[in-house]
Amino acid sequence: MRRIAIQGQVGSYHDVAAHCYFGELEQIELVCCETFEDVFKEMKADSNVIALVAIENTIAGSLLHNYELLRESGMQVVGEHKLRIKHSFVCLPEDDWDSITEVNSHPVALMQCREFLQQHPDLKVVETGDTAGSAKKIKERGLRGHAAICSKAAAELYGLKVLEEGIETNKHNFTRFLVLSDPWQAEALINPRKSNKASLVFSLPHNEGSLSQVLSIFSFYKINLTKIQSLPIIGREWEYMFYIDIMHDDYTRYRQSIDAVRPLTKQLKILGEYMEGKSTI
Repeated sequence: MRRIAIQGQVGSYHDVAAHCYFGELEQIELVCCETFEDVFKEMKADSNVIALVAIENTIAGSLLHNYELLRESGMQVVGEHKLRIKHSFVCLPEDDWDSITEVNSHPVALMQCREFLQQHPDLKVVETGDTAGSAKKIKERGLRGHAAICSKAAAELYGLKVLEEGIETNKHNFTRFLVLSDPWQAEALINPRKSNKASLVFSLPHNEGSLSQVLSIFSFYKINLTKIQSLPIIGREWEYMFYIDIMHDDYTRYRQSIDAVRPLTKQLKILGEYMEGKSTI
């Protein structure tokens, strides 16, 4: 049985994504953590623990801090999963629309349901650390008049009533999760030569055209750049770390492109080589 560290409670979207990624093949034991920092601490404490960490959302954008945590941890990306996020408005069975005065959820979930919340201006909106955790708190404390925005799975798990489903503003709401492993365990999870995707990080000299030179090399080797994210380097004004995702259909040609761009970059690191993830709708 694999131990999977996630941020959030049982019933959270991390939980759903973990079972989608691993569940069909094997049983898993969740290690539920309060914060993403705690997720990486669990991996440091036990090299057999695998983590599943949200890295970007099609509406909210990138989780920038998680990029830094990944780079600093030394952990390796061994897979990914894309989950369609469907938010539900839930409460205690004895509550209903006319008794709800407050709604609790993670700030990203609240942001994704902005139009729904605008239709209910009398509701007090309270940010919490977790969608499923909000549902669990309402159930355990019997919080009358409180509602949570969470997954339908969390509502069913904690015995709450669903007042409305699909309240997210944009129905093309997907979150991409990375599957992370201790580097020493990575080879048992993925054969790099069978990968078609890679995540890299590097910095560049503060020279004119330095980024365009790197991108031109990837283009020459027919490497598809699917994402680029820059983050400032603390203490070095106007210098950045670049996190990129690339796709390829030829591992040898991909490695040749890495060899070609390495002299043009500083601190280039391959964060992981893995297969492009499936989407769960």
